[in-house]
Amino acid sequence: METSTSFFGTGMTTADPSMATGDVLWMLISGFIMSFMLACGLGANDVANSFATSVGAKVLTLPWACVLASIFETAGAVLLGAKVSDTIRKGIFDVGLYDGQEEVLMLGQVCALGGACIWLLLATWLKMPVSGTHSIVGAMLGFHLVVFQLEGIAWKQFGFIVGSWFLSPVMSGFVSSIIFVIYRKIVIDKENPLEPGLRVLPFFYALVLILNCISIFIDGPEMLYLHVIPVWGVMILSFGVGIITGLIVFFFLVPRWRKQLQVLSETSTYTRSDDLQEVKMDTDVKIPLSDEGIDVDIVDGKMKEENEAAVPVEQDSMISSGPSSMTSSPDTKHCTRFGKLNTGKWKRLLSKDSTEGESRQESEAWKSVKDHPVVAKLCTPLQILSAIFAAFAHGGNDVSNAIGPLVALWTIYANGNVDQKSGTPIWILVYGGAGITIGLWLLGRRVIETVGSNLTPITPSSGFSIELGAAATVLLASNIGIPISTTHCKVGSVVAIGKVRSAATVQWRLFINIIIAWIVTVPATAAISAALMAGLLRVL
Repeated sequence: METSTSFFGTGMTTADPSMATGDVLWMLISGFIMSFMLACGLGANDVANSFATSVGAKVLTLPWACVLASIFETAGAVLLGAKVSDTIRKGIFDVGLYDGQEEVLMLGQVCALGGACIWLLLATWLKMPVSGTHSIVGAMLGFHLVVFQLEGIAWKQFGFIVGSWFLSPVMSGFVSSIIFVIYRKIVIDKENPLEPGLRVLPFFYALVLILNCISIFIDGPEMLYLHVIPVWGVMILSFGVGIITGLIVFFFLVPRWRKQLQVLSETSTYTRSDDLQEVKMDTDVKIPLSDEGIDVDIVDGKMKEENEAAVPVEQDSMISSGPSSMTSSPDTKHCTRFGKLNTGKWKRLLSKDSTEGESRQESEAWKSVKDHPVVAKLCTPLQILSAIFAAFAHGGNDVSNAIGPLVALWTIYANGNVDQKSGTPIWILVYGGAGITIGLWLLGRRVIETVGSNLTPITPSSGFSIELGAAATVLLASNIGIPISTTHCKVGSVVAIGKVRSAATVQWRLFINIIIAWIVTVPATAAISAALMAGLLRVL
């Protein structure tokens, strides 16, 4: 069998499993370590975006957002991730150039994982939401430039990436704004939004299911045989699921919620200020959190801690004082039901208030952004459902990027050549999912604060509009061949709705910093990867 001598100075058969020797085993081990760290970075930064608006709108506590994100992001990566990881390891440049230089390609994949990992962890520490896809693409480009300079690069793909810096947030922001304006017109602006909200509820449930079913069926993996379903079959199945869901909501949930919310609608007192609504409370209530927590007094709609500034509280909150109780906000409702995850050491670890946002949120504009209690109740389950589907789709389309280079490493190690025709092993997808989960729980709070709290105040109605608009944009763009980032879409929707509601509630300086981070991502990861590659080539 013909052999070739690599830059490592070792002769190896280029198409033989005997490549699994000590000369390259260290690269495979390094690749597994770096891939796990990259998955942690993706979990802390990219994955955190999925539930950031749910936490910001206070429909979920941070611990429960992490639980749901861990489950559905990992499930999406395992069930839908093979397709995307194949693109990452094959579509950036012509891997055929490395035929006979398999060790060089393996070393490059290790450097790519390292470059993307370093950048994502740095961005997470700075609380900047950046694209995981762009990070790994830039890192792949970096090591290739060191070896082959400009030869074999898919420049068209990089042109799309540059365009997506501007296209993603604009498209998603426009779609989310349209949804929010329509919902505000037909529900929020009504003096009594209960009946208008109940009338449109089945439609929005159906729409959420239709969009997400189409996304899952079209991008489904071969292992589930979803790829054999024709387009017309996908449409029939998706619309069928959506219509059935809408009918269930109309006949069963709407009558039940009408009874539950009727009293709340009649007794709620709130004041409108232009498009912003403020809820007033006259009852004094004391909430004991836990032995390790604090006692808080609620007086006239303000929650006050000892020696601390006042923080606004919504009326529709599940607060109890002795035997009596009042109807409550999505935030404290979940705190009551799942109290053990929101008090004591969990509260300190996962629900630590952002001191950076305290002074900003004391402004009148920020304090006055509230939903009518009825609107908040109606939109809360919609937002949670949208976030769950978004996490599943995000896991399939973005999170699997962490294991793209690792799969390339494993394929070369196992087959002894650069042939990348084999599929992505499921166990590697599960391995990446474990790293994602750990990163989310350890560092996810930082980016969640930026997207969910610091850019603009988010309510259940605006949060639902953000989720639905971003999902619709990603689905539309991916099916007409425009590669866009889910991170960019989510941030664009958050800022656009904040602008529609009131420009005073958008932190424009923070948004500009985020855009700069987006633009720097590809060159930064390329530079880090190239530096690692050049250094290792010199040493080895």
